[in-house]
Amino acid sequence: MSDEESFMLDQFIETWQINNRINLYLLEAIAPEALGGVSASGGRSVALQFAHLHNVRLMWVETAAPELLVPKIPTKTKADKEALTKALLHDALVQSGESIEHLLRQGFKSGRIKGFKPHPAAFLGYLLSHEGYHRGEIGIILTQAGTPLDDKISYGLWEWGVR
Repeated sequence: MSDEESFMLDQFIETWQINNRINLYLLEAIAPEALGGVSASGGRSVALQFAHLHNVRLMWVETAAPELLVPKIPTKTKADKEALTKALLHDALVQSGESIEHLLRQGFKSGRIKGFKPHPAAFLGYLLSHEGYHRGEIGIILTQAGTPLDDKISYGLWEWGVR
């Protein structure tokens, strides 16, 4: 790997790390009792949105680099859903974030992510888009459930230079 390629790899990895820290920043800002909030139209609760991020990451890891797999969060039963605490979600996002980081490193070095086209940079873009979409959904759910994020947190989600 050339110096230029190594420099770019470092930037791509740092971008992923910032994205994950922003997810954790958002999770930290949410009151535990707000994790059960659901949008006016139904669907996943706030906690299930975070579990979904973790589990989708692992869907890709399982396909592309199963040796990096960490446990998925079960979400099928009522008991599974009731077990979704901030601590569990935080730890899961840290673990899956590290798995994705390793997958990205492998992918950028080899030039591909198994099961994804066209290339590793597009895979990173896909992940960032997917997770940003769900951060937006979480904000909407919290507002509709009567527990909106305060402005400091809402604006803080966009402060990539300090996260």
